[in-house]
Amino acid sequence: MAGERDLARLLRSMRPLLRPGPYVFATVRGEPPRGVTPVVTVTEDEGTTLVLPREQADAAGLAYDYVAAWITLRVHSALESVGLTAAVATELARAGVSCNVVAGYYHDHLFVPFERATEAVAALEHLAAGAEPDAGHGIARKDT
Repeated sequence: MAGERDLARLLRSMRPLLRPGPYVFATVRGEPPRGVTPVVTVTEDEGTTLVLPREQADAAGLAYDYVAAWITLRVHSALESVGLTAAVATELARAGVSCNVVAGYYHDHLFVPFERATEAVAALEHLAAGAEPDAGHGIARKDT
């Protein structure tokens, strides 16, 4: 099933979902330790990055320095859609919230500082409420 490509529709329909619990970014060489079930895995030359629940990282003795909240954008975005990541990152930057984005086949997932999670969701809901079509650039903000 093809995902949505229209940026204004993506933004209006994103319905951010804050998932429970803190998540961390850890890195390992080789396979993840037993008992660790990462929600994201990225293989890089330097090692494998795992995004996993903090309690699992603690139990496995994995080091981390960034504690995040996980927000899922519940719109099915096409992998080739243009502008969603930029619009989301810009809105969160306006709020002073850092964001790490991971694209899945169906949804985009955002990892923001854990202590700023509700603020991030509010900023995303504000973006969704203000998105309307603009023939020249894909979207325009009602409030700008």
